[in-house]
Amino acid sequence: MEAVARAAHAGRTDKAGRPYAEHLRAVAEGVRRRGGDDGQIAAAWLHDAVEDDALSERWLREAALSPRTKDIVLALTKRAGEPPEAYAARVLGTPGAPLVKEADLAHNADPVRLAVLDEATRTRLTEKYARMRALLGLVDPGTDT
Repeated sequence: MEAVARAAHAGRTDKAGRPYAEHLRAVAEGVRRRGGDDGQIAAAWLHDAVEDDALSERWLREAALSPRTKDIVLALTKRAGEPPEAYAARVLGTPGAPLVKEADLAHNADPVRLAVLDEATRTRLTEKYARMRALLGLVDPGTDT
């Protein structure tokens, strides 16, 4: 899934101006380090693809992926206007998704990554990620670099 994800996000950058594929790689690696399986690693590569309209939900439904991997990607896809509590409940209720989200949050909240952002953005995102960690019951804010 790495090649598909890289192609789907080609030309995109993160909030710090870095190629978006670096985030996807870091999340996939974080999942691997946490003991995730191949399906979770594939979901890590695709975790933002539908949400960011890089790939369609139809593409995901038709992709040669396990139903579990597809379920994880869809669980991690935020919906417009969705309260964080509902999002967290969906992630927690989807087998395999919490580990992928943990790796995603760890990379998003990496102090080195956040340090290049302006103070207001850094503060807003730090609070947002801490709130989601709490909703997911993740108390240790370990990071992945």
